[in-house]
Amino acid sequence: MDYLIPEAPFEALSVPLLLVIGAAGLWILSWGADWLVEAASELAEGLGIPKVVVGATVVSLGTTTPECAVSVMAAVGGNAGLALGNAVGSVIFDTAVIFGGGCLLARLPADRFLLQRQGWVQFGSAVLLAVLCYLQWFRLGDAAIIPRWAGIGLLGLLALYLWISVKWSQQHQRHKVTPRVDTQIDAPATVADVSVGGHSKHTKGTMRLLFELLAGLIGVLIGSRITIVCVTILARRFNIPDVVISATLVACGTSLPELMVGITAIRKRHPELLVGNVIGADILNILFVTGAAAMAMPLPIVDPAGAQPYIFLWLHIPAMLIFLLFFRLCIAKANKSGYFEHWMGYPLLIGYVAFTVLSFISGSPVGH
Repeated sequence: MDYLIPEAPFEALSVPLLLVIGAAGLWILSWGADWLVEAASELAEGLGIPKVVVGATVVSLGTTTPECAVSVMAAVGGNAGLALGNAVGSVIFDTAVIFGGGCLLARLPADRFLLQRQGWVQFGSAVLLAVLCYLQWFRLGDAAIIPRWAGIGLLGLLALYLWISVKWSQQHQRHKVTPRVDTQIDAPATVADVSVGGHSKHTKGTMRLLFELLAGLIGVLIGSRITIVCVTILARRFNIPDVVISATLVACGTSLPELMVGITAIRKRHPELLVGNVIGADILNILFVTGAAAMAMPLPIVDPAGAQPYIFLWLHIPAMLIFLLFFRLCIAKANKSGYFEHWMGYPLLIGYVAFTVLSFISGSPVGH
């Protein structure tokens, strides 16, 4: 979105006009999130697909695609190191802030069958990236990179993940035990005239739901970009340091679509979408964003020109693994009760604050 909606045209606008446009961006963002969540939820229910799967595949793929495009263009444009830091920073933010905050806002449901599978893919992808980075550093030292062949491999794993998610969804439907209801769908390709409990509930057709999902996604992406551009320029007008802007506003901006979708999912009483979106976004940030950027241009692991050239190795990757390991423990605990508890959000949010402080102390803003 940085390339589609650049900051330059906004720089000349007055403060009142920036406030008005920023408010309009928030309205577009909220409108898009409403459409996206409602369409995704109704599509999942009508086609018999668990909402957590829709969140982990369709919704996450949509919200991370623009970030992937920006990372690829950044790599081609000579700023390849940005892509790797953004991917890992996104995993940390999504897991700690979006899932952690979601735990505080609601009692999130835990689908044991799918979380045991999607969750291990999430953790395994992060471990794979960490092992690849450390092996390359031990082998090549400061010249360590994520090579093109690794990027192609990550994209191959992405295709496998999307394919196997469909298979898991089908298995889930065969094993799931639900209360007996009179539910009938006239045809596999439609989501119309669903009868629940003897009462007819007329819903929209599949094509219309897909259109609303796409329109909602576009609204989320455009609204988030307009909002963050206006807020960033206003922050500079009031002399807020760039290092603070980059570590807070920019960091939040790249995950604002996932954040808004998560909040809307809770508000609309579809909390499964938040859990699925966080897991899917984590997986896609590693396999999709990193894989596509590395295929476009080898990604450097060490930044010799930076204030802390090895911060990615000693802080960012370990932090990512710690947050995801705690998430695994949360899944294990939630499997017994069927829900993620409120207390699980506190360690994640406190940990993210500590991570941000360590990044500031190290003289490097949070990569995201």
